[in-house]
Amino acid sequence: MAKPVVLGNNGLTVALNEYGLVHDFYYPYVGLENLTSARKNPHYVGIWIDEKFSWISDDSWERDINFRDDALVGYSTMTNSQLQIKLVFEDFVDANNNIFARKVEISNLADHTREIRIFFHQFFQLSSQGRSDTALYEPDGHYILDYKGRCSILAYAEEKDGLPFDQYAVGNTGIEGKEGTFKDAEDGELSNSAVEHSSVDSTIRCKLIIDPNKTKTVHYWLAVSDSQTRLEAMHSLMLGAGFENRLKATYRHWHDWLLISSDKLNQVNPKYRIVLQKSMLIIKSHIDIHGGIIASCDSSIYNYGRDYYSYVWPRDGAYVLWPLIKMGHSKEAKAFFRFCSNIIHVEGYLMHKYQPDKAVGSTWHPLVHGRRKELAIQEDETAVVIFMLSEYLKYFDDGYFAEEMYDSLVRPAADFMSRFIDAETNLPHASYDLWEEKFLTSTYTAAVTAKALQVASEMAINQGIQVDADKWHLASERIKNNSYKFFDKKRKTYIKGYLMVNNEYTIDKTLDVSSFYGTYKYNYGPEDKMLATLKLLEEKLLDKSPSGGSPRYEYDRYFKSDPAYLGNPWYVTTLWLAQYYARNSQLDKAFKYIDWAIGGSMSSGSMSEQLNPSDKSIVGVTPLIWSHAELINTILETNS
Repeated sequence: MAKPVVLGNNGLTVALNEYGLVHDFYYPYVGLENLTSARKNPHYVGIWIDEKFSWISDDSWERDINFRDDALVGYSTMTNSQLQIKLVFEDFVDANNNIFARKVEISNLADHTREIRIFFHQFFQLSSQGRSDTALYEPDGHYILDYKGRCSILAYAEEKDGLPFDQYAVGNTGIEGKEGTFKDAEDGELSNSAVEHSSVDSTIRCKLIIDPNKTKTVHYWLAVSDSQTRLEAMHSLMLGAGFENRLKATYRHWHDWLLISSDKLNQVNPKYRIVLQKSMLIIKSHIDIHGGIIASCDSSIYNYGRDYYSYVWPRDGAYVLWPLIKMGHSKEAKAFFRFCSNIIHVEGYLMHKYQPDKAVGSTWHPLVHGRRKELAIQEDETAVVIFMLSEYLKYFDDGYFAEEMYDSLVRPAADFMSRFIDAETNLPHASYDLWEEKFLTSTYTAAVTAKALQVASEMAINQGIQVDADKWHLASERIKNNSYKFFDKKRKTYIKGYLMVNNEYTIDKTLDVSSFYGTYKYNYGPEDKMLATLKLLEEKLLDKSPSGGSPRYEYDRYFKSDPAYLGNPWYVTTLWLAQYYARNSQLDKAFKYIDWAIGGSMSSGSMSEQLNPSDKSIVGVTPLIWSHAELINTILETNS
């Protein structure tokens, strides 16, 4: 299930699903330790009215799940014509405190006064499998406390005038045949059961009397901390008028953050300004305070695969930073490069992926091929981080930071890349391709590696270290001078790559958009060969399904649809082509694919990884922040 809204403060991250329900709740790192059990049940919200009960996820509701244009604040409307009721949710994660809050305006659309009861359900798993959690009603503070070890969560709701929730229920869920306390709500009453342990959930109720065609407001919040004392301090901050104060403070925080890029935003085509701004906010919601940049916080992928996307891929992180750098944001970039300098291997390479706490992430890449020992890496991930550091220094001219990064990141990485070259070919040794699938020496990896060594050489000159500059320049030239080995003269295109074993070559002639992007973006090889590759991409891949766009490469089977065509269209690869069109004065084509990308997004602006080639429905995690980064890059290219 896609996530149209992701809210956060770079420590606490909350994702809302297509029903506007809390689905993912990450703390204390962005993307790590999901404290919900959303694969079973989300956090339900229900309404009891005129002896009838309805969950807002029922089919009887019309929903628009969205967030504000100028702040990372959710704004969703839900209307039930049968019940004659309308709900407006304004959701936020406090900018300075680990609190998720919901302001719910409840409108009685009937012509008579009615009693309306709203129920908020919480289901956390703080311990492994949620088997040893405790939830209880705390009478002194009149709140629900869910805790295990060093993690505690407080749940509370009140009317805007300060009248607190009037009923509660704490119980078990998913064990002993018990579904959960949310079932207790369906008769409009809660049991006031006060404590339970093991797999636990809770529900609270607010009861309101609303006159015809009038509205009343309920405030609801979840605070999370490592101690009950800190929870109660945050709770006190929110009570009464404190809720509205924190909402206003959160708006100010996001307005201040966007103000950094206001000059650049004002130069953007007005048609795309809001789209670009919302993409920036979605990206920001996936950046951890410790520097890690998460590919996606959408946990639904676990239902279809074996793992999440909530990891730091150095490549994804670097590409996601690029538009923020261009828009004038330096803080996030510096934190990411420091993150990379802390995780880089002693030999100078970056691994497949990492957790946001800097631990090495899971992988499917073996350490052997045949009987040969090989590194389980994608060399392009090391290379693109060095390239992006050079982009940061170009935009910000930060000499002190350049000096800081030189010994901790640039030198080990560039030394590794200059060594990791086969003597027989003068090209990079085989590693996994950027799509994480094939072990080979790819055109894309060679292109970005050559560029990374070139900019590393320039950084060495700026540091006055000529011996490094010469060494890395020579390695870059070796790779550049052999780019012709990737060109298929018969098909007139750059190949995906090759694998050399015992001086024997296995050539992969797959037509891959990354081969074009690498040669174009990193100036790898002559223009006529790059243009020939583009021509074949346009003939074979681009707009060859009813949904339009381009797959990553021909016969891409990742999340393949039926009929499969040549693969599902991806935002990233389609927008790469659009960037070329924009840079080369083919603006009509560029705008066509910008509009194509926007048209395939959710109404909130959230963009997926892929689209179904038949009907343009969402495929893969949503949002994927790399998709958002390339949309911003493409829009910016149309202004250059």
